[in-house]
This record gives sequence, C-alpha cells and structure tokens, in this order.
Amino acid sequence: MTEAVKQLKDWIDHSANIVFFGGAGVSTESGIPDFRSTDGLYHQQYDYPPETILSHSFYEDQPEEFFRFYRDKMLHLDAQPNAAHQKLAELEAAGRLRAVVTQNIDGLHQKAGSKNVLELHGSVLRNHCVRCGAFYGVEVVRDSAGVPRCTCGGVIKPDVVLYEEGLDQDVIARAVAAIRRADVLIIGGTSLTVYPAAGLVQYYRGNKLAVVNKTALAGAGDALTICEPIGEVMDRL
Repeated sequence: MTEAVKQLKDWIDHSANIVFFGGAGVSTESGIPDFRSTDGLYHQQYDYPPETILSHSFYEDQPEEFFRFYRDKMLHLDAQPNAAHQKLAELEAAGRLRAVVTQNIDGLHQKAGSKNVLELHGSVLRNHCVRCGAFYGVEVVRDSAGVPRCTCGGVIKPDVVLYEEGLDQDVIARAVAAIRRADVLIIGGTSLTVYPAAGLVQYYRGNKLAVVNKTALAGAGDALTICEPIGEVMDRL
C-alpha cells in the first residue's frame, strides 16, 4: 500500500462525514465506457458527434436518431457494481460516508447498496411521458422501436440531463450542502471538465481533499492525489 493510499485510509477510518464526488471513471471498471478517454465515446465515429446527439435540440429535431444512439451507447443494463461502488456502499452502511454525488446515470451506486445518491445528470432507470407524466422503467425504452411512446401517445423521455438542459436545482442544493459540511471529500473517476457539476467541489471547506483518478487533475492544488483506477484503490482500503 502506497503512502498516499495509507493516508486516505487513515482519513476514512477517522471520519464520520465523508462525501464522494464521482464521474464516468468510477464505472469504467464495470465495463461502461467513459466519454473523454482515448477509447471513450467522444473519440468514436458517428454521423454526428455524441455531444450533438445528446443535446436537447437534437432530441427534439431528430428523435429517432437520438433514441437509436441512446439505446446503442447509453444503456448498459448488464453492468455490475465494481469495488468502488461496493466500498462506498459499505462506508455509508458503516455511518462514515454521508453522500455520493455522481455525474453517472447508470444506477450502479444504488445497485451496490448506496442510499443517499445525488444524481446530478439523472438516471437511465427513470423515464417519463412528456405528455401525461406516466413513469416507465428502462426496459420499455430499451425494447421499443423508434421513438418510445406512452399509451397516451406522448414521447417517453429518459430522466437524463441532456446538453442545453439545466440540472435539477434541488439535487444541486443537496449536493452543495453535503460537500460544504464534509470532513473528507473524495473526488474519483472524473476529469472535472463538465460544468456546472464540476464546480460543486469549490464548496468544500475542509482540509482533507483526495483525488483518485487515472490521471492527475489540473488545479487540484494540495489535494492528496492517487493516479490509479479508483476501483483498485478502493479495494485496498
């Protein structure tokens, strides 16, 4: 165990107010590709860039193409929680971790057993009719052809925040409050380049900030930095 990992373990073992802020790198070890690495979605070739397809205007203008991409690349329903998800759930059950703030939409934190998960960008597991508000599980979207429709005729839209859409202000407020109160803040598996989500870490007021990521983050300052896959690190804690 490296000195940095030992330090992180000591912080965790002596805190009862930990908050975790995570991104796509948390789920790559579960087989879900991220967006910005060399083999991520943004480096793959499509008729349109993923940033365009995953925008609200594209969803409105070309819904069939949007849902074709969405089913093909955004749904990973067979993925299972990895060591990072499991360790975070264990820390919460032990009364040490107060919240998971995630940019991920895969639901793996809840699948591992975490309860207080603040999903900044929504979840593929929740879907609603834009006309009547009826709720649908993800299987309905997965198994439909073309644009998924409610029995009322309305479009079934995933509860996922698209580009050009705003984040849920209640979720933001709860995330800010949790981060502000935290003794230990662990940032894991994220490049901190997607705003406004990435800007939430500025609300941390403590002095035990850890970054666990494959690559170092610009602007991390004096943070305890561990440049390894987060699942491997959490499995050693």
